[in-house]
Amino acid sequence: MKLQSAGQIALVVAACAYLLSVYLMSSPVWIGFTINALIVAIIALSWNITGGFGGMSSFGHAALYGTGAYASAILQVQFGVNAWIAFGFGIIAGAAMGGFIGALAFRYGLKGSYFALVTLAFAEVLRICASSFAITGGGSGLQLRLDPGVGTLQFPDRTVFYTILLVVVALVMLLTLLIKKSRFGAYLVAIRENEDAARALGIDTYKIKVQAMVISGAFGGLAGALYLQLFLFIDSTVVYGSAVSIEALIGPIIGGAGTVWGPLIGTLGLHLLSEGAKHLLPNAPGLNFVLYAIVLICAVRLLPRGLMGLAALFGTFNSRKDDDHA
Repeated sequence: MKLQSAGQIALVVAACAYLLSVYLMSSPVWIGFTINALIVAIIALSWNITGGFGGMSSFGHAALYGTGAYASAILQVQFGVNAWIAFGFGIIAGAAMGGFIGALAFRYGLKGSYFALVTLAFAEVLRICASSFAITGGGSGLQLRLDPGVGTLQFPDRTVFYTILLVVVALVMLLTLLIKKSRFGAYLVAIRENEDAARALGIDTYKIKVQAMVISGAFGGLAGALYLQLFLFIDSTVVYGSAVSIEALIGPIIGGAGTVWGPLIGTLGLHLLSEGAKHLLPNAPGLNFVLYAIVLICAVRLLPRGLMGLAALFGTFNSRKDDDHA
């Protein structure tokens, strides 16, 4: 993926160096922390497909994440389905939920803040439903039976799970790059810049936007299914909660929405900031959300292109400006 400046290369190298250095850290705390950050990074990459490339900002990506997690959990706990099959169905369920939300919202021409509020409403409705029905475990949630092994997708060794996550994140980023370079990605950018003009050029904007929601939902469902296999337990508040949706959008915005590396870099940076605050001020619960709010306000005001956009200003390789930095 082409980087436009020495500053961007330095930022990417720093992120990769940190991810590799985790293998050398003796403390299991850091590997656990980075595993959580990588799962969130997949959700951020999911949001980036619609919000970054297509300009369809969602406030309820927890609907996709939670659906993937619950679909996989229900199949394994309630019906005894193999973990690999259930994992695949979790991805499909996330994609189906994304397609359903997109088809319904875009059929009625919802965009901007209206689309954002509809996605938020879907996440909240799903949270209430998940806490109300027996098949989802109600308020108690669902817990997988501890059975370590490749066949059950349970890996007690966090280093193994971390390696798997690195590979998954790399694949999701590769798919993101392929989408960005494809005609489909060009259509999404055209819709983001001017949907009416894109429609006038013959682009089926409804179809493209629904397809983007399906892809985004598949990524979100993937993240939810991975979370389930890591912690072996989910409930409605954890996977459908507003915190998931907040983290899904804030990472790309901070790192650089519409870029390939931005969601990962933004998510890692925010989690490092949050973890540092917890260690410095252990008696201030909820401080991470205050920091998220402050950082988001500053980023929107001062860094409209995020960290990748800021890094592009340093050591630029060419004078041509490009709105879609890698």
